[in-house]
Amino acid sequence: MKKHLLSLLLISICLSACAQKNAQNKYGLKIVNDFATYKADVANNPKLELVDIKKAIPSVVLDIRYATKNNFMKQAMYKQARAFARKPVVEKLKLIQAELKKKGYGLKIYDGYRPYSVTVSFYEKASDKNFVANPSKGSKHNRGCAVDLSIIDLKTGKDVPMPTPYDSFEAAAAPHYTDLPAHIIKNRDFLISTMQANGFKVIYNEWWHFDFIGWQAYDLMDIPFEKL
Repeated sequence: MKKHLLSLLLISICLSACAQKNAQNKYGLKIVNDFATYKADVANNPKLELVDIKKAIPSVVLDIRYATKNNFMKQAMYKQARAFARKPVVEKLKLIQAELKKKGYGLKIYDGYRPYSVTVSFYEKASDKNFVANPSKGSKHNRGCAVDLSIIDLKTGKDVPMPTPYDSFEAAAAPHYTDLPAHIIKNRDFLISTMQANGFKVIYNEWWHFDFIGWQAYDLMDIPFEKL
């Protein structure tokens, strides 16, 4: 009887602790912020792994702006200049990189997985909320299922000209904006068509942001880079 009561007490404490942990998110979202939980999930389903993109695809170029002050926040948001994405996302990026190489191009990654707490900070500070995810829903970046990227010319190593710089709040950042030189539109549309042919979808107001089709199967995450 005592053992039974003890078991019930332990279950009650566990449920209470879990409830308190969930209550920390005022929107009632399920957010994985415990590394042990994440590792257990990956052990159960390897597709959930957040893979280091540069390690998986050494030829990609990284330009992780949020690890510097060169971003709209004007402060470093990441402690490490790294980019991660879920395993199936990285597998698709590897195929895209190989495809681009045949045409003389390569990927430049600006951002991948983004901890949920960073998304909250973005929303609080951004002057235009249309260009940042609402914390009440979370971001595809928080799920490890979105990448911000562009392409470079492999011969010169330089960026292929696009409509705007990365993270621009200009109207010209929209992927269907037409008041642009023909060669800029061609470059942008080439990038978008390449990504969309390989399982990604560009969002309505950022030519550089691509969501992985199937993102719904992945939880929101709030684990910092240094733990991965």
